[in-house]
Amino acid sequence: MDFPTFLVQCLNAIQYGLLLFLVASGLTLIFGIMGVINLAHGSFYMIGAYLAFSLAPLFGDQFILQLLAGVALAAIFGYLLEWVFFSYLYQRDHLQQVLMTYSLILVFEEGRSILIGNEVHGVKAPDWLSGGISLGGVMTYPIYNLFASAACLVVAIGLYYVVNRTKLGMMIRAGASNRDMVRGLGINIRLLYRTVFAAGVALAALAGMIAAPVTSVYPGMGGHILIICFVVVVIGGIGSITGALIAALLVGFVDTFGKVFFAQLSGIGVYLLMAAILIWRPEGLKSKGY
Repeated sequence: MDFPTFLVQCLNAIQYGLLLFLVASGLTLIFGIMGVINLAHGSFYMIGAYLAFSLAPLFGDQFILQLLAGVALAAIFGYLLEWVFFSYLYQRDHLQQVLMTYSLILVFEEGRSILIGNEVHGVKAPDWLSGGISLGGVMTYPIYNLFASAACLVVAIGLYYVVNRTKLGMMIRAGASNRDMVRGLGINIRLLYRTVFAAGVALAALAGMIAAPVTSVYPGMGGHILIICFVVVVIGGIGSITGALIAALLVGFVDTFGKVFFAQLSGIGVYLLMAAILIWRPEGLKSKGY
C-alpha cells in the first residue's frame, strides 16, 4: 500500500469513527445516565438521514442552516418522545425496556414507509463542498468528507466541554451518580432527563444528516449502526463520553483497515476488538470517567 492510499484509508477511518461517536455519545448518555436500554436509538440516525433528504429541497445550498433545522426538529421530537413514552420506562426492568423500545423501531420503520416510501434516495452534497483535494498522483479525497470529519470533531469538543465544564454538565454527572441526591437538592430530574434524551436524539440525527450524502438514504439503515454503537458504548465504558470517542475511533480504524487487509474476516474484527478489551478491562476503557 502506497502512502496516498494509506492516507485515504486513515481519513476514511477517522470520518467513520467520528460519525459513530455522534450516535454512540447519545446512546451512552441515555444508557449511562437514564438507565434505559434504547434499541430505537439507531432509528434516530435513520430519521436524521431522511430529514436531510426531506429538507434538502427547502434549503438548497444552505447546508449549515439545513443541519441546524434538522437538529432543532430532532431535539424537539426527542423531548416530546421522552415525555410521552420513555419517562414511563425508568422503573421498568431491562427486558421490558428492550421489548418496548424494539416496538418503536417497528413504528418508526412503518411510519417511514408510509410517509416517504421504501426507495433508496441520494442526498447531494452542497456545491461549495463538492470536488476533492489531491493527495498525490491520481488520488483525491472528497472535500465533503473532510467537512463531515471536521463537523463531527467540533461537536465532540463542544459535547466534552458541556459535560465537563458547565453547570448543566455537572447536573448530568450528578444525576448519573445519584439521582435521589440530585432530586433532594431541588433539581428537576425529569427536566434534566428530558434534556439529555433530546440531546441524544439530536446527536444521532445530526450523524444521519451528515452521513446522508456519503452513504445514501435507505430503509433499515439504523439497524447496523445501532449494533456497532452498542459495541462502541461497551468498549468505551457505559456513560463515558471520552471513552465513546476513543472506542469509536478504534472501531473506525479496525473496521476500515480490516476491510483492506482481511476482507473475508472484516466482519468479525470489531467484535474481536471488543472481546479483547473486555478481557483486559471488563468495565470498558473509561467507565463513567466522562
